[in-house]
Amino acid sequence: MKFTLSWLREHLSGDYTLDDVTGALNRIGLEVEGVEDKAAKLRGFSIAYVVSAVQHPNADKLRVCMVDTGAGEPVQVVCGAPNARTGMKSVFSPPGTYIPGKDMTLGIGTIRGVESRGMLCSAAELELSEDHDGILDLPEDAPVGATYVDWIGLDDPVIEIAVTPNRADALGVHGIARDLAAAGLGTLVEDAIAPVAGSFPCPVSVTIAADAPCPAFALRLVRGVKNGPSPDWLQAKLRAVGLRPINALVDVTNLLTLDQNRPLHVFDAAKVQGSLVVRRAIAGESLLALDGKTYALDETMCVIADDKGVESLAGVMGGEESGCDEGTVDVLVESALWEPINIAQTGRKLGLNSDARFRFERGIDPAFTLPGLEMATRLILDLCGGEASQVTLAGAIPDTTRVIDFPLDLTEKLTGLVANEEEQVAILRRLGFTVEGNVGTVRVTPPSWRGDIEGKADLVEEVIRIAGLDRVPSTPFPRDETARKSVLTTLQLRTRKGKRALAARGLVEAVTWSFVPKAQAEAFGGGQPALALANPIAADLSDMRPSLLPGLVRSAQANADRGQGDVALFEVGQVFKGDRPQDQFIAATGVRRATAKPTGAGRHWSGKAGVVDAFDAKADALALLAACGAPVANLQISTDAPAWFHPGRSGTFRLGPNVIGHFGELHPAALETLDAAGDGKSPLVGFEILLDRIPEPKAKPTRVKPLLELSAFQPVERDFAFVVARGVSAGDLVKAAAGVDRKLITGVNVFDLYEGPGVDADKKSVALSVTLQPREKTLTDAEIDAVAGRIVAEVTKKTGATLRG
Repeated sequence: MKFTLSWLREHLSGDYTLDDVTGALNRIGLEVEGVEDKAAKLRGFSIAYVVSAVQHPNADKLRVCMVDTGAGEPVQVVCGAPNARTGMKSVFSPPGTYIPGKDMTLGIGTIRGVESRGMLCSAAELELSEDHDGILDLPEDAPVGATYVDWIGLDDPVIEIAVTPNRADALGVHGIARDLAAAGLGTLVEDAIAPVAGSFPCPVSVTIAADAPCPAFALRLVRGVKNGPSPDWLQAKLRAVGLRPINALVDVTNLLTLDQNRPLHVFDAAKVQGSLVVRRAIAGESLLALDGKTYALDETMCVIADDKGVESLAGVMGGEESGCDEGTVDVLVESALWEPINIAQTGRKLGLNSDARFRFERGIDPAFTLPGLEMATRLILDLCGGEASQVTLAGAIPDTTRVIDFPLDLTEKLTGLVANEEEQVAILRRLGFTVEGNVGTVRVTPPSWRGDIEGKADLVEEVIRIAGLDRVPSTPFPRDETARKSVLTTLQLRTRKGKRALAARGLVEAVTWSFVPKAQAEAFGGGQPALALANPIAADLSDMRPSLLPGLVRSAQANADRGQGDVALFEVGQVFKGDRPQDQFIAATGVRRATAKPTGAGRHWSGKAGVVDAFDAKADALALLAACGAPVANLQISTDAPAWFHPGRSGTFRLGPNVIGHFGELHPAALETLDAAGDGKSPLVGFEILLDRIPEPKAKPTRVKPLLELSAFQPVERDFAFVVARGVSAGDLVKAAAGVDRKLITGVNVFDLYEGPGVDADKKSVALSVTLQPREKTLTDAEIDAVAGRIVAEVTKKTGATLRG
């Protein structure tokens, strides 16, 4: 919401400064997002007189001007403007001045051999308009030496505030002034709105259909108007807040939208055929709106139509065919109420934003429907002349009166702020609330413009907002052990951390049904009679899900069917292994399809896109486990994954007998059951971790380890190539090598796997890189050889491998 300081002064009398206003706005919850003060930006520019302007000796299009700035001797300025001439007055900027239109700071320069000690400026260089054809040509009575912004009256800062969705009343300057007056900054100016006496009945009738989301619709005709450009004061107001003036009739509606938070609409009466009806749109109808775009409408949208068709999209935007222009003689002025939810839904469906939609979907003051129409009529008569009809009203203005019993001691109970009863009552009354009684519990009636006030807590918020949050006492947090107890459970913390970890790896969160078809439940370890629903919501949602994988796989396939095959999804939710409480778990599950690798998805010029594999799912699962505090270094990985994973391309995470989860490529038979087999060229991998089975962290560490333990000695790496039976896992070799000396050996990695000539057909060669990190001294060759011998012996003992010659 934007408004100027002078605009605010029209509604708020008093002696206050810009800083007073911005400080008060922040205190009462109308956060100031920015202040644009053109006067501050252009303070260094002054009015000057051109004593002489002669041709530049070395350039045809330049003139050498002697300029009287009112500060002493004339200053020499080289100017390229075609209108620079002797005897004119213009705007001068001395060296050191920042020129906003050029984004530069002016300095003393030499142009074609002639020194220039300043600049004569155009309107574009001051960012006052887009006119850059010549320097500003000021009237003869402009005072030489005066500050230009003060003389022209640009010292009117524009204030922009953030308005929360519940504070629709602050979307008008009058509402903002009301809040500031309640906070003690000035006095609210309340001008009585005198009704305009209509001299004839409105010739256009209005009907509201029974299902139309429109409680009330007021209309009147003003005939014999002379439309044209609005006066300078009105155009200046609109331009200051970023709106483009159009014509007097339209500008009046925009003024009241911003000034009183009362959106209105005007129709050219000559372009309206017959009567108006407020109804739901009919499928197939469309509207050419005032923004020049045509919108297709459906039955959920509310429109204003005449005998020939739709003329306006109710509460959002008018139609171009019935819009007012300079040829408008008779104008229909509309002031209506619309259901906020319908306005929001219509705007979102059409992707159409407007000032009217922004206000109607938040809820405006219903009691101002007719006064707003009277105010608009008065402005139109003053600016455009004409004769007004009587007002016709379809529907009825809703009665929003509600009474709240408010115990005045509740403010201190909820917030700690101490305010006596008289102060609280005074604050509410200054905000427009009606308060009956003044001792103990009072009866409060919110004003019609505060539709967000529903209960006692809302009234407490109003009191502390105006009284000042700085009066809420600061209460120190208790320092005992009880106060430090975590609010969230371990499982809740794991859920949140797990979601963040998976999202950071590029997976997108999904929410799927907790029910699956029986065949899919059976394919993923479920389908027991105890988990079948007695009254399913659909035939294909008959069983509680034993896993999150079916829902995610189907969602990935649905994306692929719509052209988004490279998709990575995750979900954290309940799975059901039985009908007992201990059989229900919180699982964190993710799937990747096609080329949706953690490093990026889709084709790229730099190389062929790789497809996902079991190692991508494993990396996702390990990242999740690390984020949830699992002892990743102690995990064992076995190859006995469930049947819905591909054998040989999957694994199971264990901590001893405790199975934490699984990962790998999905089995083709499982994908066939889910109707997600696809083209066979887009693999689908996934993982599922049961967060409940991750061991609880220790309450207190038995000993504190340093966060980073560095050694002053150079690490040593040694490579080993072992020949081992094909059935032996490379992980077994890694485990055996690492167990030789866990303090000295800090890393064991597999860097090569070979099967082929030189190695027996039933065997393979696995190469390991072992890192030795000494802590106390540099290792000698003999010590290194001794460790290497122990590694070979241990690997041979545990796996039957032999060192490759």
